[in-house]
Amino acid sequence: MAVDPLSATFAALADPTRRAILARLASGESSVTELAEPFDMTMPAVTKHLKVLEKAGLITRGKAKQWRPCKLKAQPLKEVAGWVEQYRQFWEQRLDRLEEYLRVLQAEEAAPPAASGAEASATEPAPATGKSRSRRSKK
Repeated sequence: MAVDPLSATFAALADPTRRAILARLASGESSVTELAEPFDMTMPAVTKHLKVLEKAGLITRGKAKQWRPCKLKAQPLKEVAGWVEQYRQFWEQRLDRLEEYLRVLQAEEAAPPAASGAEASATEPAPATGKSRSRRSKK
């Protein structure tokens, strides 16, 4: 069964070693030996990572005599960015709606109380509490 290109790209990006290799290739071509330097792994293990990246279309591997330069191919990353962009827009719209809702709630809290409730409390005398009566009766 064939894997679609986007799934192959995500699968390749799932591994931190492969992401680190891509980050190094972003600054230019490198040999397999140069790419393997920062990793504590065997050369065959690095080669396996490179094969996954190559199969996903994220790198190309050339052949110049003894040197096999690896080069980043950014097109699959552009496709991932386009796919993620749809969801970024979705979440921005949701956050914009939430922000507007919060503004409405804050405006309601900051608004003065309704006039009918304020008038009623100003005209009615405050009821006496039980404590004040009992103090008067004791004196």
